[in-house]
Amino acid sequence: MILGGLDIFIILLVLLAILTVFLGVKTVPQGFNWTVERFGRYTRLLPPGLNLIVPFVDRIGRRINVMEQVLDVPQQDVITKDNATVTVDGVAFFQVFDAVKASYEVAQLDQAIVKLTMTNIRSVMGSMDLDQVLSHRDEINTRLLRVVDAAVSPWGIKVTRIEIKDIFPPADLVNAMGRQMKAEREKRAEILSAEGQRQSEILRAEGAKQSQILEAEGRREAAFRDAEARERLAQAEAKATEMVSVAVEQGNVAALNYFIAEKYLKAFAELARSPNQKVLMLPIEATNVLGSLAGIAEIAKSTFEEKAQGASRAAGRPAPTGPAVPPPPPPVR
Repeated sequence: MILGGLDIFIILLVLLAILTVFLGVKTVPQGFNWTVERFGRYTRLLPPGLNLIVPFVDRIGRRINVMEQVLDVPQQDVITKDNATVTVDGVAFFQVFDAVKASYEVAQLDQAIVKLTMTNIRSVMGSMDLDQVLSHRDEINTRLLRVVDAAVSPWGIKVTRIEIKDIFPPADLVNAMGRQMKAEREKRAEILSAEGQRQSEILRAEGAKQSQILEAEGRREAAFRDAEARERLAQAEAKATEMVSVAVEQGNVAALNYFIAEKYLKAFAELARSPNQKVLMLPIEATNVLGSLAGIAEIAKSTFEEKAQGASRAAGRPAPTGPAVPPPPPPVR
């Protein structure tokens, strides 16, 4: 079939309409913003969804991802404040808040953020000692985030987080640090051992001191008790001597004989309790002592009878009679 001129025109017109619709209708996915340029100049921003532009006049300029993104910061050598070289790498998280600035204020946005982060890593970590670099990673992250975020803010970008992933000191430095840590731990162990021994010696000395104090207090108390007992014994002896003296003054010689016989018998008892004394020799005066004891018994009997007669007289009964009391034995010579 041969098409005429009119048919060809209609077909071209339909194709042109389809092309016009295709060029004029744009669908922006979620999480992206597209810029529209007219003859190379920015005109407006297309949000996510269905959008219309002027065909053959407007075109899509930049497709900007406004979701949070992550960038790997490559490894680099950093010289610390104390001239130690360490290898550092990290990661940076950022998000675009102004797609127009991110499109037209900076070229190669990702590379710009990486280079800026690497530069500030060298600046921040170069002002710290090696020990601070290894132990204050949170402080490094905070300082990097503050500096880098302030630097990229004119680009419509917000840096949300910068993390140092790994820090690799040189092998010889790692070995030296291991030896240093071992020496430090041995030093702490020796200090703790010496401290324990010192505390043990102090406690033992305190215990010996308390023991001596208690022992001295015990001896003092025992001496006080012994002195008090001797004092009371002396008082009793003095009282007994006084009573014997009064009895002698009243003419009662038997009391004196009793006192002397008691002392005599106590002396014999001490001799009998001696561990080295195996044979006890009684002197001739022992018979006199026995006589004195008999006299003492008669004195006691006479005293009890006199008390009984006095009680009977007081009650009006005849006094009981008994054998006469023999005279007391002669005094001990």
